Amino acid sequence: MVERTGSALTKPKIVCLTNGMFMENCYLVGCPETSDAVLIDPGEEADLFLSRLAHENLNLRAVWLTHGHLDHVLGVARIIEETGAKLFLHPDDSTMYKAIQVQAANYGIRVEAEPPTPDHDLADGDTVRVGNCEFEVLHVPGHSRGGVAFFGDGVVFVGDSIFAGNIGRTDLPGGDSETLLASIRDRLLTLPEETVVYPGHGPETTVEVERRTNPFFRGIYGTA
Repeated sequence: MVERTGSALTKPKIVCLTNGMFMENCYLVGCPETSDAVLIDPGEEADLFLSRLAHENLNLRAVWLTHGHLDHVLGVARIIEETGAKLFLHPDDSTMYKAIQVQAANYGIRVEAEPPTPDHDLADGDTVRVGNCEFEVLHVPGHSRGGVAFFGDGVVFVGDSIFAGNIGRTDLPGGDSETLLASIRDRLLTLPEETVVYPGHGPETTVEVERRTNPFFRGIYGTA
């Protein structure tokens, strides 16, 4: 397992915006030097995200999706329409993402707008930037086929791959438990132990805490 250090030219401003019936965490990530920003996984409450962008006086340049499940993409169409931001998604989740109306119907949610076509395909090892801040794309399949994380400057945005004391579900389309466990073990828990983990639901944690206490991995890294 290879330790990664990660880097950024500037430390980003991070705002967690928990929203909607799924209590999903959308992250507003801004560059304080340029006032450029991205939204990671804009869920249901597009008005909340747009209002916070205005409050922070930030210019939205892109939307980065960790995966294509409904609760992480419901606000995408509105956000793109209002801001013209570019959309980034791993192609292995594109079919699921495009079927947002079908996903929504399973929860009794009506979605009128067609999902906008991604502008950029994410791939493992890519570097994505917001202003002077940069992040490495890590492909972490298992919760979905095209799940990714964004790692840089001591933080990692992991979507629904791992949570504080838990892991993502694998009973949805594209899920596979063995694949997810391997992704977390080999791609996320090999990050520096002080890395702050920002999940798609629930509180933040750290790589060190999850190595030591997560019941799915406790003991693997030399701790009981």
